[in-house]
Amino acid sequence: MTLASRQRAQVRTPVLFLSAAAWILLMAAPGSLGLSGHCTVTGLGAMLSLKSLRHLMALNPPGSVAVGWTLMLIAMMAPVVIAPVRHIRDRSFARRRVRAIILFVGGYAAIWMAAGVLLLAIVLVVRLAAPESLLPVALVAIVALVWQFSPVKQQCLNRCHAHPELAAFSPAADLGALRFGLTHGIWCVGSCWALMLLPLLVSRGHLAVMVLVSLCLFAERLDRPVPPRWSWRAPNKAIRIAIAQARMRLERG
Repeated sequence: MTLASRQRAQVRTPVLFLSAAAWILLMAAPGSLGLSGHCTVTGLGAMLSLKSLRHLMALNPPGSVAVGWTLMLIAMMAPVVIAPVRHIRDRSFARRRVRAIILFVGGYAAIWMAAGVLLLAIVLVVRLAAPESLLPVALVAIVALVWQFSPVKQQCLNRCHAHPELAAFSPAADLGALRFGLTHGIWCVGSCWALMLLPLLVSRGHLAVMVLVSLCLFAERLDRPVPPRWSWRAPNKAIRIAIAQARMRLERG
């Protein structure tokens, strides 16, 4: 193993370990996100019923929802921040690496937690208006599909690949790491928000949808930035890697 590969592993291994641990916790308690949709009133009346809202909040304690959302973020988003975390590690002095990474992760997580308030609020409204209905899932799937092809989505993806220069000394170095986490989180939310809604809305098969969305998010980050435009974006690099790995396994077999 070369020095460069060892340095990459020093970032990749702990990040993937955290992601795997979150997946294990989610599988051990598949209802940990706590978004139950059973209400005493259905349809538009449910949206206007204070009693139904209280009932829904009782079924979905804010603490439980926050823990579930945090686990979901760690499981799904940790792999996609390997590159920016490596960027911070490579451009920070050894004595400052841990602090810089913590500041980046803190800023990134703050943006996603704020976005989670809005996304989860949308889901709760849907649970009130149309409990157990598949129509909202279908509508969000259409929105996510359109968003995947949009130039705005590609612009957000391109900005996710942008890794700024970082100052070497405090306090500019600390502010730079925090600012990088905040801006990267904003562009990441812009890229992923529609896909992240899908597993939140799906009651049955929630984890399976999470896995599919996670693979999609990770695969699209492997491709290089391209000019923003309406276009079909296949995960070309991920497909090439999968084919190469399959060939290697067949040759060894």
